[in-house]
Amino acid sequence: MKINKSLLRKSHFLGTKIRNLRKRNNLTIEDLSTRCVRLNPEAAPSVSYLSMIERGKRVPAVEMLEVIAQVFQKELDWFLDGEAEEQDLVLPKQSKGGLNGMPLEPGFLFSGDILQIAIPELLSQTGTSGRQFAQLLIRAHQEHHQNHFPELERAAEEVGLKRLPLSVDELLAIVKQLGLSIHWFDEAPRELIDELGVRSNNIQTSFFVPPQSLHLHRVLQQWPTRLKYELAVHIGHAVLHNKDGVKSSMAVGGAHDDVFADSSSMAPQDILHAWRDFESSFFAGALLCPKQPFRQLLERRGYEIASHLQAEVSASVAMRRMTAVSPYPHWHYFDAYSPGKLKAVYRGNGIPLPWGNMRQVQDPCQHWAVFRMFEVKESGSAAQLSLLDVQGQPRIYCCESTKVKDLAGNDHVLCAGIDLNPALAAQGLDADALAQEMKARCISYGGAATVPQNIQTTLKRVANILNINWVSRSMNKPAQLICARGGSCPRSPSCYQCEVAT
Repeated sequence: MKINKSLLRKSHFLGTKIRNLRKRNNLTIEDLSTRCVRLNPEAAPSVSYLSMIERGKRVPAVEMLEVIAQVFQKELDWFLDGEAEEQDLVLPKQSKGGLNGMPLEPGFLFSGDILQIAIPELLSQTGTSGRQFAQLLIRAHQEHHQNHFPELERAAEEVGLKRLPLSVDELLAIVKQLGLSIHWFDEAPRELIDELGVRSNNIQTSFFVPPQSLHLHRVLQQWPTRLKYELAVHIGHAVLHNKDGVKSSMAVGGAHDDVFADSSSMAPQDILHAWRDFESSFFAGALLCPKQPFRQLLERRGYEIASHLQAEVSASVAMRRMTAVSPYPHWHYFDAYSPGKLKAVYRGNGIPLPWGNMRQVQDPCQHWAVFRMFEVKESGSAAQLSLLDVQGQPRIYCCESTKVKDLAGNDHVLCAGIDLNPALAAQGLDADALAQEMKARCISYGGAATVPQNIQTTLKRVANILNINWVSRSMNKPAQLICARGGSCPRSPSCYQCEVAT
């Protein structure tokens, strides 16, 4: 394939432009090569050839450059104008996830000694268990690190050898290699009442008795994806903590995972138990969905939730792993039980939670996708574009939700989503102005509005760059104005005021 002479003359800044675009969109050279292969396997550059292009050692053929241009939604002429970018776009450094903190003054009041006295009293007064407090700390830790824990990834890859998918038999072989013995038990579901006063079926599914006895509920044999997850969690505990006894039992249902512990007080072991549970769970996800193979699968499938079928894991495991393996860092994930309880939360992009600790506020926003999905009768998933004020400024969020049943028979909704503002800013667009325009349009139409064609074009271009199919699909329905609390509803008239009036 001959190189066009005009292309050779105009290629002075070509490699630098491609490298800047790639880094701006958080892509590795391997990611960019994979994207190109997906679009045109014959013209796509290899990883080594891309590296040489970026370093100015090679000039791509026109066909190859057209594929790269398609990945970044750029015109071919932009690469060939013979000019460097006026200013390399560098996004402002932001916090590593979660909401911004606040300065704590006077500092001496927040010393370790004082906090150790005050925190248990605070938890007691608010009815928060030690386990719930520990989970809040762990979530903050996840969000600060944008769900990246390379040491846990490496430990899982050494055990699983980056195999995708892993079968039940392969996991059982690993269990045997670790010297664990499996014992099956039967136990009827227990109906428990959570802090919202809602009854749900709950089943204790597995527990570990040191030094080597792993006990599994026989119902797991009917749920292979859940069985694989629980085996992977216990493998993680055995590998990371040498099969000691500091590991909670596992349970399924609408109530908290620690409901079988019958403890609402603060105890030192609560933090350690919760941390071991988190480490083992993250390890399990990395074992079942190793980073590079799973990322390549998601790239081929456009981050569709149905990718979990090819990975042979549950939708929950796949969606949580999306937040850890995607090159785009601004994700959130919710696991919700009706009537409005978020059992699992990750919000690395700082999205505010709908309402406090899920118990005290009586005005939940009706329009959150994760809760609207409970009203949907048909199976499958649904995408939604949402506008939400964060620290006084609207942001554009997009998510995909799916309703599933747990093995105790309870309905719950899984939701994975992204903050689109950083993706827009990465393309040199005024994300704040676009979000303000969308918010104003939603307000003028009573809280929900179709996305105008010019904004659709912009968002679909960004969706193609991100390679997330459901971003484009979300624009088939009106964008929704949502809020963190119904009492601060931005709609006119307010949803909360309407409810009070009725």
